[in-house]
Amino acid sequence: MKLSADILAASRLQFITHFTEKYSYIDSAMMALEGGCKWIQLRMKDAGEEEIEKTALKLLPECRKHGAVFIIDDHVELVQRTGADGVHLGKNDMPADQARKILGEDFIIGGTANTFEDICRLARQGVDYIGCGPFRFTATKKNLAPVLGLDGYHRLTAQMKENGIDLPAVAIGGIGFDDIPQILQTGVNGIALSGSVLRADDPVGEMKRILAVTGRK
Repeated sequence: MKLSADILAASRLQFITHFTEKYSYIDSAMMALEGGCKWIQLRMKDAGEEEIEKTALKLLPECRKHGAVFIIDDHVELVQRTGADGVHLGKNDMPADQARKILGEDFIIGGTANTFEDICRLARQGVDYIGCGPFRFTATKKNLAPVLGLDGYHRLTAQMKENGIDLPAVAIGGIGFDDIPQILQTGVNGIALSGSVLRADDPVGEMKRILAVTGRK
């Protein structure tokens, strides 16, 4: 699907759920929503399908109430069952074109990329946006791909432009508040984060601060 202007604007700041000693997955999403985030990705890598579905069914009405896009990580069938807005597929998940055959054109499909070859493959498979990373080392992800840094984003966005690939690219992986202005100058469309919000003394306030910097006030 071609992302609408509203969904494109929402994608500029994406929150990826995580849990800590203080916060559950639901807590993390709720704080992001209270802080004004309009894009929540439910990512529960070590959880079973039943637990993910229960969590999704609790979070979906909250996302609707806050006017936020709700994406489920990995599980295409749960998107269908719960009525979420779409799925984000990692490099070892179902191919995006296969997910499109299952979901059809009315759902958002995103994919993870680390190289320009990944981006080309995802573009051919018909994704709606690309999560591009990692920016730097992050403890929230296992089996981390090579770190991109600012130079990596400059290079990849230039290659996308040269090759006529017009897809939103969202930076992800170890991004903190102070990194955001420089990352947004590389040509990416937005950022996705998790840990930097949850580590803050006031996560809701931190999300509001980040929104102001990304232009999603």
